[in-house]
Amino acid sequence: MDPGTLVGIGLAFAAVFGSMVMEGGNPASILLPPALFLVFVGTFGVAMACGLLKDATGALAAVKTALMGKKHSADETVATLVSFAERARREGLLALEEMATSVDDPFMRKGIELAVDGTDPFELRDIMEAEILSKKAADKAGSKFFADMGGFAPTLGIIGTVMGLVHVLENLSNPATLGPAISAAFIATFFGVASANLYYLPVGNKLKKISHDEVHARTMIIEGIISIQAGDNPRVVEEKLMAFVPPALRAAGAAEAESGAGAERAAA
Repeated sequence: MDPGTLVGIGLAFAAVFGSMVMEGGNPASILLPPALFLVFVGTFGVAMACGLLKDATGALAAVKTALMGKKHSADETVATLVSFAERARREGLLALEEMATSVDDPFMRKGIELAVDGTDPFELRDIMEAEILSKKAADKAGSKFFADMGGFAPTLGIIGTVMGLVHVLENLSNPATLGPAISAAFIATFFGVASANLYYLPVGNKLKKISHDEVHARTMIIEGIISIQAGDNPRVVEEKLMAFVPPALRAAGAAEAESGAGAERAAA
């Protein structure tokens, strides 16, 4: 789990409400049910109208993915595939059938099973790439839903403010109520802009980031499985896969491996 999004959203809300308290304001004063209802329910409804019902019902699962999504480790993926290559080099491709059952990643497990079954490499690549395209389409629907809400929320807030100001103008004969009524009118704009920039858009962008990382990891898995099926040397498989790892992470991994080897030599 990568807590970056959860921590970041928490810090953003803390900054907004903390600054309000520092200025002598009361956060409870902006919790007006009419404004909250209009902005949050109205935004959800408009975003639902932009897509399919399943996109809206899947929003909760998308939030869970964005806030608590599993972090992909390129080093672990490389190590797993290299271990498969070493086993296949020693005992043959059929020996991977038993190892595949212990793989947690269903995408990698499916690829290994297809390779063990003797699937043509071109067909294997086509099947796995089709899986990636399907995953990208599903991920895009989730990120689009939150991007839509991020676009509509400020507009719904402005609508609420206009409605509030209309109510203010209807009661100009009572000056004592104008101040509170005007401040209440702008609460909807506050929630519209705040919800879009502090929640909807960050979640949408995080979903895009997660999707990109998963596609990158799955592309690396495909290349690794194709190399294993071709009978490449495990060292060659590792070099191919390391090309997918960012240079900074590659250097960090090499330094960690070197330090581990040094510790083993010292212990010996």
